[in-house]
Amino acid sequence: MLRFIPLILKNSFRNRRRSILTVLSMGASLCLLGILFSLYQALFLGEPSPTQALRLITRHRVSLTNFLPASYEAKIRAIPGVKEVTSWSWFGGVYKDSRDPNNFFARFSVEPEHYFGVRPDLKIDESTRKTFLTERSAAIATQKLATKLGWKVGDRVTIIGDIFPITLDFKLAGFFDDPEGGDTLLFNNDYLREALPVGSKFRDVAGTYYILGDSVDSMPKISRAIDEMFDNAPQPTKTESEKQFQLSFVSFLGNLKLFLAAICAAVTFTILLVSGNTMAMSVRERVREVGILKTLGFTSGEILGIILGEASIISLVGGFFGLLFATLLVGMIKRADIQFANINGMNISFDIWGLCMAVALFIGLTSAFVPAQGASRTSILDALRSSG
Repeated sequence: MLRFIPLILKNSFRNRRRSILTVLSMGASLCLLGILFSLYQALFLGEPSPTQALRLITRHRVSLTNFLPASYEAKIRAIPGVKEVTSWSWFGGVYKDSRDPNNFFARFSVEPEHYFGVRPDLKIDESTRKTFLTERSAAIATQKLATKLGWKVGDRVTIIGDIFPITLDFKLAGFFDDPEGGDTLLFNNDYLREALPVGSKFRDVAGTYYILGDSVDSMPKISRAIDEMFDNAPQPTKTESEKQFQLSFVSFLGNLKLFLAAICAAVTFTILLVSGNTMAMSVRERVREVGILKTLGFTSGEILGIILGEASIISLVGGFFGLLFATLLVGMIKRADIQFANINGMNISFDIWGLCMAVALFIGLTSAFVPAQGASRTSILDALRSSG
């Protein structure tokens, strides 16, 4: 069949308008498939970073909206394998105008003396760290957030509480860089607790506990030990890896794995129908040509191979350009720095390239096989009698 490659290449785009439209439809479908495969890989198959692999998050077993007692921290710290632990509570609240999406960012209360032990990967200068440790009303923010909102060291930041019924006023002690990205403001948990009225149910609680283990091998043991310790407590816990914690937010959308698989199957089936119709039209127009080829000595197998080769080339060209466009779109998504369940980890890898090109080849061969086989079996007399 190699000697027929020039003929296959020439025939692939003999009807330029139809071929270009087929390439575009194939490209659009493979672009969508590539993005969906990349999203699936980032959410469910991506490996955590070395520092993420050593971190656990303990929350209330029933819901994130339920708080845990502050007394749990000392008990968790005493578990073998735990190097450090800090309370980590979402404050929420409103900064300036809540209608402006730029004013929405993560606000967490932490224990400064322990938080940097759990997150040694944060990049922060020593003077900022010292100020955050010693001044109760000090807050620190990611450099990205400070740039977006125009914050400078010493600025006052006021957050009106919603979950916590108080208004907090912070002084920016400085900024830090988080290798995992995100727009985050951190402040002292003691400042929050002291600002709450005496007797408030929020004074001695924590939203979650952020835990650093001593090794990757000990993480499952630590997780089981924590949950077993509080299994029969009024506030039972669920301890999971940082990646699993992020994916728990994805679960609010439903069975995302099934959704992604269903969309991929629907896209593949749709483009298979479109490609099949296109190839059927192309073959039907060339029945007389098939008769001439058989008259010249071409066998049924060679004719079948030529038609399948043409369909494969069109499909692969469409898949190639579709994946190029998918790569550009994924790059735009990553530059947007969307902090949701590791979406920033999306990437059109070589595995995705190979899988999508295989899908394109499958679509091309499958859609062309039936009409190509019918044409190759047509007798010379019937083929030459056809009006095309």
